Amino acid sequence: MYDICCVGHITLDKVVTPRVTAHMAGGTSFYFSNAIRNMDVSYTLVTTLAESEMVVVEKLRAKGINVNACACGLSVYFENIYSENQDHRTQRVLQKANPFTVEQLQEIDAQIFHLGPLLADDMPVELIKELNSRGKVSLDVQGYLRKVEDKNVVAIDWADKREALQYIDILKANEHETEVLTGSKDIHEGARILADWGVKEVVLTLGSMGSVIYTGGVFYNIPAYKPSAVVDATGCGDTYMAGYLYQRIKGESFQQAGEFAAAMASFKIESSGPFTGTEDDVLNLIARGEKTYAY
Repeated sequence: MYDICCVGHITLDKVVTPRVTAHMAGGTSFYFSNAIRNMDVSYTLVTTLAESEMVVVEKLRAKGINVNACACGLSVYFENIYSENQDHRTQRVLQKANPFTVEQLQEIDAQIFHLGPLLADDMPVELIKELNSRGKVSLDVQGYLRKVEDKNVVAIDWADKREALQYIDILKANEHETEVLTGSKDIHEGARILADWGVKEVVLTLGSMGSVIYTGGVFYNIPAYKPSAVVDATGCGDTYMAGYLYQRIKGESFQQAGEFAAAMASFKIESSGPFTGTEDDVLNLIARGEKTYAY
């Protein structure tokens, strides 16, 4: 029995920023795994990728990360282009991977399953239902709102949202994704709608403007912590969720979990690639950090 199991494709990423172009591994599963590896938690990753990219898995295992990997089909290949405003990006998908199946998770038991679909057809609703019968399900919803047309990522609504969200305990979305899902531009109204549809904990990340957690009819306003430099926002949301779920599995409060998560994300944005810090690094940033609230 693991504390946390993350499910998602490891990707090939081309990240283009005003200062540098880099090629690296990526995806929710990659950034989440790296961010949580130095925390005191029992963790495993379930992923798929091309046989030619299995070296990425070996590198994760060399860091002490438990990985259940299926070498089959193609790896997802993303191109992420950022402007000076790192809260926004343009994406293209140069190749796709096979969807996950219930069979791939049959031998895995965990208290929390964190799902990181990258595209709308990555994970069927049947998989969500099955995992919900075995533990809590946490979902980063972004992938369900992405469709690929001629290699361009097109924003769509999630056709199965009303059915699937009944089985989601923790939902992570940003303000744009919340509007697509609920039709509301108001963060608080959007959070209430998602809760009405069955989500137990709604986690809404607002980039440099902080985040909001809604659960049990209560809103928790989480600050953003000012980084020493803004270098690369890729993986910040995944890093945030690694910190949040780590704190929640420890039994910490929603406010404390959110603040810890926000500090981890701020630490990560200071450099390209995944989070490499420790729990002490995060706590030190919280202790000295400059906070910015939006809500």
